[in-house]
Amino acid sequence: MMVHATGTEPAAMNPTACILVIGNEILSGRTQDVNVQYLARRLSELGITLSEVRIIPDHRDIIVTALCDVRARFDHVFTTGGIGPTHDDITAPCVAEAFGVPWVVHPETYRALEAHFAPGTFNAARQRMATLPQGATPITNPVSIAPGFSIGNVHVLAGVPRIMQAMFEALAPDLPRGTPVTSRSWYALDLFEGGLAAGLSEIQDRYPDLDIGSYPFGRPDGRRGVALVCKGLDRDSVLAAADETRALIAELGFAPVEGEPPP
Repeated sequence: MMVHATGTEPAAMNPTACILVIGNEILSGRTQDVNVQYLARRLSELGITLSEVRIIPDHRDIIVTALCDVRARFDHVFTTGGIGPTHDDITAPCVAEAFGVPWVVHPETYRALEAHFAPGTFNAARQRMATLPQGATPITNPVSIAPGFSIGNVHVLAGVPRIMQAMFEALAPDLPRGTPVTSRSWYALDLFEGGLAAGLSEIQDRYPDLDIGSYPFGRPDGRRGVALVCKGLDRDSVLAAADETRALIAELGFAPVEGEPPP
């Protein structure tokens, strides 16, 4: 159960973001996406409000349409996937089309990749990774050299998690940001949402600018429970609300444990 905050003014002060996860392999279930979780956590830490996530296929019209939509509505757009050397890696030319600019060889990136690969192996497929939308700024890739890039408010990252994370961390210092989100959690075993819904709603009413949620979980041994999470931009309010959620758990006769439940 999620109890949604009714006051949104403080969150609106932070830059907003959308993530576009691009790849047929995600939609087919062949590959499990883990990038969204990482980006959501890091954006929260930077004071950037993640407002939307979309998963879309490697299809030119869909990518271009989605990019044109979300870059007009959010302060930041992060894409993951589709910037490798194969024929279905079409994110970069689609970004160029969405911005109405040519997809051209980036000389500095070309030279770096040419020097990276063994003589005679920097073939046409690998040269695709040195081709960027005109005017784009490369995002450093310390793992495998081939960069991501930024153009306007769109930041294009790799789909491979280790590379994506390295690219994001290279980009992060230059991102405009706001107030980091504070989050506190308590959980209890053998507690169920039906028993705490009324009390949790009362806490939310007292802290309308916070997001207060309850999240059921299960353990491998068959026991179940609920985690209560309070988060928002006002640290003092978050800490006070978290104390009240702890007290609610105790009043119901369960043992509150601080933090997230172990997997």
